[in-house]
Amino acid sequence: MPGFRRLLLTRFAAQWSDGVFRAGLAGAVLFNPERGADPVTIAGGFAVLLLPYSVVGPFAGALLDRWDRRRVVLLASLLRGLAVIAAAVAVGFGLAGYELFVLALLVEGISRFVGSGMSAALPHVVPKQKLVTANALATTSGAMIAVLGGGCAIGLRALFGEGNSGSGWTTSFAVLGSLLAAAIVSRFTRGSLGPDAVDEPADPVLAVARGLVDGGRAAVAAPTVTAGFVALFAHRASYGISLLLTVLLMRYAFTDLGVFKAGLPGLGQMAVMAGAGILLAGFCTPRLVTRFGRHRVVLCSLLVAAVAQLGLGLPMVLPTVLLASFFITSAGQVLKLCVDSAIQRDVGDQSRGRVFALYDTLFNITQVAAVAAAAAVTPLDGRSPSLLIVATVVYLFGGLGYLLAIRRNPAS
Repeated sequence: MPGFRRLLLTRFAAQWSDGVFRAGLAGAVLFNPERGADPVTIAGGFAVLLLPYSVVGPFAGALLDRWDRRRVVLLASLLRGLAVIAAAVAVGFGLAGYELFVLALLVEGISRFVGSGMSAALPHVVPKQKLVTANALATTSGAMIAVLGGGCAIGLRALFGEGNSGSGWTTSFAVLGSLLAAAIVSRFTRGSLGPDAVDEPADPVLAVARGLVDGGRAAVAAPTVTAGFVALFAHRASYGISLLLTVLLMRYAFTDLGVFKAGLPGLGQMAVMAGAGILLAGFCTPRLVTRFGRHRVVLCSLLVAAVAQLGLGLPMVLPTVLLASFFITSAGQVLKLCVDSAIQRDVGDQSRGRVFALYDTLFNITQVAAVAAAAAVTPLDGRSPSLLIVATVVYLFGGLGYLLAIRRNPAS
């Protein structure tokens, strides 16, 4: 499948760039000795990473089902490269607050656009019967490449320094991935990534409004997608809470403990553990779904995440927090793979881009809202057992909601 390999390489380049940019920005804002960080600042950082797609998502869905996806991904990758350079210059000159957030929002918004385009294009390069495996491979390996990009950023930061100038140089390297992604996707022929048919009004505003409505209808019409949305809502909310607490613990509470590191290196170790969990999920998910069925796999994933949150996260010591990141990220990746494959299998090509766009939009808003709510009540050092218990309960409610959604649609 040469088309799949080419699309996979495009994803690798784009996600390596994402990893470099996000780790570079995190180092500049959260672990820069020339700047300070509190829960509200960190919540703002999560908003920068997650909210862009809530703004561009509806437009992306309509455009990905209307315009040639090859051209969209190509132009978006080039535009992202320019935005990365602008953001890196801003970091280097010590800009903070509104100016830096706007540039980071632009970069992340375009990144989400590119990611949805590649997800919507996958059924055009892979036979339907191989979609689950191909999606698991693409999503899992892409996430691992993003972790590798983050590791590269940490190495570059050690080379260039931890201050504003060094952070700017580190962040600038993300442009290489954007340019490479554009070069690879340009090798596809026009129209080869879809959409096959266009059923959109000429007015782009009307197209966006219709895209939102149609994306919602398509999701509701597919019972497996509806139930998956419920489970992922719970995961994103709970994960947002635990991620905020982890960053605060790494920044203010933890100290190095033998091979276990605090600060930005500690987040790097956590990313490695999370990457291992993602790799395990990618390897196991197709086999688990084939043997036990999607519904059982989703429910067990929610249960594993809840147990890890309570049993490993609640002690709030460095080694168990790293283990918790492995299990929670692995369970979350299994959930995502199940929902992605449900959308790719059970939603028509004419609506698939809109459903993916709506999917990311709603889930990112959910995670940002959870982080913002947690930031309002968490102490500066992140030691908040009550919030971790809340996150655990959210997972359990997600499982209950999934069961109710499935029982209302027994044919699924």
